[in-house]
Amino acid sequence: MIRHWKFNRDDLRLMSELGISEDQVQAQIALFQKTCGYLRLNRPCTLGDGIQKIPESEIKNLIQRQEEAAQEGRFFKFVPASGAATRMFQAILPFYLNPASFAENEIQPDDTSCDPTIREFFRLVTGINQFAFFEDLKESLAQDGQDISTIIQQRRWREILNYLLTDRGLNYLTLPKGLHKFHVYPIQNRTAFEEHLVEAFYTLCDRTGQCRLHVTVAPEHERTVRDFFIKVRPRYEQQYQCCLNVSFSFQRHSTDTLAVDLEDRPFREGSGKLLFRPGGHGALLENLNNLQGDLIYIKNIDNILPDRLKEQTIIWKKVLGGYLVKMQQMVHGLIRRLKDGMDSADQLDEMRTFCRNRLLVSEPPGFQNWPIKQQTDFLFEKLNRPIRVCGMVKNAGEPGGGPFWVEGQDGALSLQIVESAQIDPGSIEQKAIWASSTHFNPVDLVCAVRDYEGRPFDLRQYRDPEAVFITRKSQNGRDLKALELPGLWNGAMACWITFFVEVPNQTFSPVKTINDLLKPDHQPGV
Repeated sequence: MIRHWKFNRDDLRLMSELGISEDQVQAQIALFQKTCGYLRLNRPCTLGDGIQKIPESEIKNLIQRQEEAAQEGRFFKFVPASGAATRMFQAILPFYLNPASFAENEIQPDDTSCDPTIREFFRLVTGINQFAFFEDLKESLAQDGQDISTIIQQRRWREILNYLLTDRGLNYLTLPKGLHKFHVYPIQNRTAFEEHLVEAFYTLCDRTGQCRLHVTVAPEHERTVRDFFIKVRPRYEQQYQCCLNVSFSFQRHSTDTLAVDLEDRPFREGSGKLLFRPGGHGALLENLNNLQGDLIYIKNIDNILPDRLKEQTIIWKKVLGGYLVKMQQMVHGLIRRLKDGMDSADQLDEMRTFCRNRLLVSEPPGFQNWPIKQQTDFLFEKLNRPIRVCGMVKNAGEPGGGPFWVEGQDGALSLQIVESAQIDPGSIEQKAIWASSTHFNPVDLVCAVRDYEGRPFDLRQYRDPEAVFITRKSQNGRDLKALELPGLWNGAMACWITFFVEVPNQTFSPVKTINDLLKPDHQPGV
C-alpha cells in the first residue's frame, strides 16, 4: 500500500524554494514504495536485428544530407558537462586522503604484486610528463620554488598530488572535467571543452559560419567555464574562421529528488531538514527541452579525440546526422499522407508494412480489423514523435548501457538503451540476456525534436516516468536510497522513434579516469 506522507511547514517552504511541488514529492516517495519496475528484456539488439549497418554505397549521400542541413543552420550540439571530476581520481584518492596507509619510500613502481590502487597511482606519477597538463603542473610547482624532476626523484608522490588536485596548484579535483587538459599539441594543449569546439566546427557550422553548442555545467562552475570560453573563443574563431555560439545552463533544483531511508521514509538530516539530491542526467531533459532546437547532437564531455584521430568521428557524426535527416523526411512524409487521408485499405496496408518493417512500429492485436480512421489515428500518434539515431559500438567491456529489445506492459517490443540498474538482479534469464549483448551505447546520438509542421515537441510527454534508477548511498554515515530520474538517453527517450546504427569503435574513446589519458588514442602518436 502506497503511504501518503504529511510534511510540516519547513518542509513545504523548502520544496517551494527548490521549485518542487508536494505532489511531485509524494509521487517520488511512491516510486520508492512500489515494487521496483525492472525492464523486461526480450533479446539484445544485434546487427540486422535492431542495429543497422550503413552500406558503404550510402555513406556519401548521407554525408551530403547532413552537410546541407548543417549549412541551413539546423544542427545544434548538446554537451552534458555538469558532472564532477571526482570519478577521474577515484582510484588514487585513497593514497592522497590516507597517507598513513602507504609507506611512500617502500613502494616500488615496478612492483606488479602491489595493490591495484597503488598500481594506478604509479601509472599516474611515472607517466606524469605524458599528460597534457604536465607543463601547467611544472609551472605551478616552480612558482613555489619547487622542481618537479627533483620531487619525482625523491619520491615525494603526495606533493605531486597536492599540486594536481588542490587549489595549491591545478585544482583538478574541483575543476570541471571539461576544463582538464586532455591532449598535447605543438603550440597549445587543449582541454576537453576546446576539443568539442573544434569538433563542432567540422560537423555543424552553417553557411554564415555559426557553430551552435549548448553546454550544461554545475552552478558553481558556470562562471569559471564562461570565463574560460571568453578567453579561448577568439583564438578558435580566428583559426577556423567561424563564430562559436555557445550557451550554458545548469541542472535545476526543481529536478532534485527526495532521498528516503531504508524503510522508504523521507530522509532527514541531523537538523531535521529533508534531504534532496540531484536527479541524475535524466534531469537534463528539461535543459534539452528548453533549447527548442531542431536537430541536436548529444555527446558526453569526456568522449573526445585529438585532431589526428578526429576524421572517423567527423565522418560518422555526419553519417548519423544524414541518416536522421533522411528518416525524418520519410516520417514527415508519411504523416502528411495520413493527414490527407487514406483513399483505400491497400494504401493504408502499404503504410502499415513500411511502419512495421522500417520504423519498427508494433501494432496491437486485431489492428488490421480496426476501422480505417482508427488505424490512421493510431499510426499518426506513433509517427508524430521525436526521433533519435543512436550510434552503437561493438561491446569492448566498457561500463554503461546497451541496446535491447524491451517488452512493454502491453507486450509490444521497442528499441531501448538499457542500464544494468534497470535489470532484475534476481532473474537468471534477464541477466543472461544482458550478458549476451554485442554492442554498447557510447552516448553518441542525434535527435530530431520538431514535428512535421516545424513545431518543437514537448519532450517531457515522450518519457517513461517510472523508468527511474534507485541506488544506495550514504549521508554522514547513514544509509539512504536515492532516486534518479529516467536517464536522458534511457527512460527519458523511451517513447521516441529510435534507430540504432553501428559506428566504428575508433569513434569512442572516453576518459573516465585520469589514466585513460595515457592510452594511445589520447597521446600525440608517432
